[in-house]
Amino acid sequence: MASVTIDKVQKTYGNHKVIHGIDITIADGEFVTLVGPSGCGKSTLLRMIAGLENISGGHIRIGDRIVDDVQPKERDIAMVFQSYALYPHMTVAENMGFALKLKKRDKAEIDRRVRDAAAILALEPYLDRLPKQLSGGQRQRVAMGRAIVRNPQVFLFDEPLSNLDAKLRVQMRSEIKDLHQQLRTTTVYVTHDQVEAMTMADKIVVMRAGTVEQIGRPLELYDRPANTFVATFIGSPSMNLIDGRVDAGRFVTATGLALPCPALPAGARTWGIRPEHVVLADDGLPAEVQTVEPMGAETHVMVRLGGAAAVVAVRDRIEIRPGDIVHLKPNLACVHLFDEAGRRIDVAGSSQG
Repeated sequence: MASVTIDKVQKTYGNHKVIHGIDITIADGEFVTLVGPSGCGKSTLLRMIAGLENISGGHIRIGDRIVDDVQPKERDIAMVFQSYALYPHMTVAENMGFALKLKKRDKAEIDRRVRDAAAILALEPYLDRLPKQLSGGQRQRVAMGRAIVRNPQVFLFDEPLSNLDAKLRVQMRSEIKDLHQQLRTTTVYVTHDQVEAMTMADKIVVMRAGTVEQIGRPLELYDRPANTFVATFIGSPSMNLIDGRVDAGRFVTATGLALPCPALPAGARTWGIRPEHVVLADDGLPAEVQTVEPMGAETHVMVRLGGAAAVVAVRDRIEIRPGDIVHLKPNLACVHLFDEAGRRIDVAGSSQG
C-alpha cells in the first residue's frame, strides 16, 4: 500500500487546458472518490495516476516515488474499468490470473492468489465459466478479482458501476466498500454519482472544469459546502438555493419575500436550505406546490418559494396537490448563505456555519 500525491498537476491538449494545477493528497489506505459532472477532468486525472495519460505539468507520487515518466505496468497499480475489459475466450480463473502469468509467476502461486481473491468475492463457483456466462455484477467482480490478485499498492476505479442496474449498483457499492475494509489498499474511485461518493468514500474530491472545488469527508461537504456548486452537487435532492439581497436588515427575494436567517452578513446574495431542513407549519413561508413525488419513506414536494424552485422532503403522509398553497418553516440553524461569487459565508448561530 502507498500514499498518492498529486502536486500541481496539469493536462493540456494542444492549446486546451483540461486540468488546471490540481493538488490532492491521498493517505496510505484511504478510499478517495473523485466526483463531478461529465467533462470535469476526473477520469483524465485517474488515467494520469495510472500512467495512461501523460501529464503536462506538476508531479504525481505513489509512495515516495515520482512516477511522471514511469510506465503503467511499473507503477504497481491495478485499474478496474467501466467496461470490465475481460478476455471473452478466457475463463474467470484465467482472466483473474492473466497479469500474473505475464509476469512469469509459477502456476501454484497464480492458482493460490486467484482462489484467495475468488473467496473474497464469492466467485469460487464461477472460476471455470466464460465471461458470457456471467451476469453484469459477476463480471464486475471478476474485474475486481483481476485487480486483487496483483496485490497492488493502489486500486483505481473508473466509474465501475455505471453499466449496472440500480439495485445491483447498491449491492456492488457495499461489496466494494467491504473489500476496501478487508484489504485496506489505497483506493481512488471516479464517479459522477454523488450518492456513490457519499456512501463509499473516506474523503471526497469535488471537481469542476479541471479544478478542485472542495476536498473533505462526506459529511463535511454536506454540512459545510464551500460554494453553491458543491452545495447543489452533493446531496440528493440537492440544496435549495434562492437568490436575493440584503434590504433593511432582511434577506429579500426578487418577489419581495423575506427569508429567515440566524444572522445577515452584508455580502449575502444567495440563501440555501436542504430539503430535509424544512417542515410544514401554519406560521411558515407561503409556497405554491408544483409537483408531488411519493418516494415511500418520504414525499418530495416541488414548490415555488420566493419566485424560485425549491424542494421539501416531507416524512408524514399528507394529501398535497399541485396548485395548493403550503407554508414552509426552515430550520434557522441549518440556513446557508453565499456571496455574489457563490462562496460560502459562515453564519453565526447556524449549525452549518
